[in-house]
Amino acid sequence: MEEVLSYEEAVKRAGDSIYRFPLIDVQGVPLMSTVADNWKSISEFCPDPSDLLISTYPKVGTTWTQEIVDLLLHNGDAEVCKRAPIAVRIPFLEKFSAPPIPSGLDLLRQMKPQRVIKTHLPIELVPKGFWENKCKVIYTARNAKDNLVSYFHFERMNLTQPEPGPWDGYIHKFMKGECEKKRLVCWGSWYDHVKGYWKECKEKNILYLLYEDMKENPVREIKRIMHYLDLPVSEDIIERIAQLTSFQVMKDNPMANYSFMPKPVFDQSISPFMRKGEVGDWVNHFTPAQSKMFDEDYAIQMKDTNIPFRFSIH
Repeated sequence: MEEVLSYEEAVKRAGDSIYRFPLIDVQGVPLMSTVADNWKSISEFCPDPSDLLISTYPKVGTTWTQEIVDLLLHNGDAEVCKRAPIAVRIPFLEKFSAPPIPSGLDLLRQMKPQRVIKTHLPIELVPKGFWENKCKVIYTARNAKDNLVSYFHFERMNLTQPEPGPWDGYIHKFMKGECEKKRLVCWGSWYDHVKGYWKECKEKNILYLLYEDMKENPVREIKRIMHYLDLPVSEDIIERIAQLTSFQVMKDNPMANYSFMPKPVFDQSISPFMRKGEVGDWVNHFTPAQSKMFDEDYAIQMKDTNIPFRFSIH
């Protein structure tokens, strides 16, 4: 509990340093100014070969994947996985905040390998050390429409990222995702992100997970992660991990639901960090005209890939 309070206190003490940071172009990708200003130290980070990277576009089940991995590494011990908030247990590589909030690199320096590390960086910006040291990488992706909806609500409540603006305009921002005509979405184009990792997944030994598959059969996907990490976890522990990482259990878990982040950072009265966790919620947001427009653009953007995304599961 002490670690929760200390992390929360650090954010509170940052005071007026917390605001909606502008986006700055880094090699063609719009990143928060706090990331761009510290890009040299981020890009030069050299992991240990035993380190594991969890990479995602924002709001695709990142925290879900992190919690599954942490539980697998600790043989399903729920109490051990409550030792600290998820942001402390699995540092966010490019997270740079105003002192006294520790950056991702600060937290990583305090940990001994094997470390689990989170990033939202597109594959071309991932520090080269991860590939040179042949680190294992887990990538989770989510269908574009549900991802868009979740990211829209996240940017409403995350008071460190740019204002998302109205829903209709945000659809266009997400479709572009780049520094063109100020249509900016932090971490850039969803299309480039998911395709970049997909193209490299075999050559770089990346485990590529799909959110829809995880929702459809969590036990099966947890086993895939277990095998990828070469962990001897029993069937009953796998079942337990599936239960511990169900949406409702995680939503009620203060070490995973980001309730440790104070209101000036994450205003969960606007939208909860863990909002619905569903596949197909996009139908409640897109009008028929918006869906048609998005589908036409999607067909063009994704024509050169075969990633088996699903916009619904039955």
